[in-house]
Amino acid sequence: MKTIAIDFETANEQRGSACSVGLAWIEDGQVTRVEERLIRPKDMRFSGMNIAIHGIRPEHVEDSPEFPEVMDEFLEDFSGATMIAHNAAFDFSVWRASLDLYRQSYPELTYLCSLKMAQRIWPHFLSHRLNLIAEHLGLRFAHHNAAEDAAVCAAAAIEMARAVKAATVAAIPAVIGMKPGRLTAGGYEPCTCRKA
Repeated sequence: MKTIAIDFETANEQRGSACSVGLAWIEDGQVTRVEERLIRPKDMRFSGMNIAIHGIRPEHVEDSPEFPEVMDEFLEDFSGATMIAHNAAFDFSVWRASLDLYRQSYPELTYLCSLKMAQRIWPHFLSHRLNLIAEHLGLRFAHHNAAEDAAVCAAAAIEMARAVKAATVAAIPAVIGMKPGRLTAGGYEPCTCRKA
């Protein structure tokens, strides 16, 4: 059962402007691999606000491959995987918008939102933002670096599985009343939680 955390950073306010992707693989309750790739957006327009968040500038990505080539490297990993993202609505809208931009079909996978999981599992936290969850768990990281965000998302998901005594991260939804999201060739379904 493959579980991979994913995080995108974007060049501007357009969801199809991914400029970086981070991936963290979870196996046997541990983060076993972390990768980051810079992506050259089709439209090389970077907004000052986005640069201020993640520090990626046009000159950093001008020699990088575009979205399809970057993501194709991981196609076998994604196939049949359970993906997880913190605020999955954002990351999966970036993925879908980028695939749409290049007229590519969606991969077949299930995905979970670690933000929604954290809100359900740790309702007493004042905020469920990734940096504050990391603080609660004693994890240090460079926020808004795609690889570090993915790794912390993965580590947080592992802790959430322990907190609810789920055998794996992929088993958390059944315990907390979450319906995993799905990406399929025919479209997508969002990740949702039943009302508590």
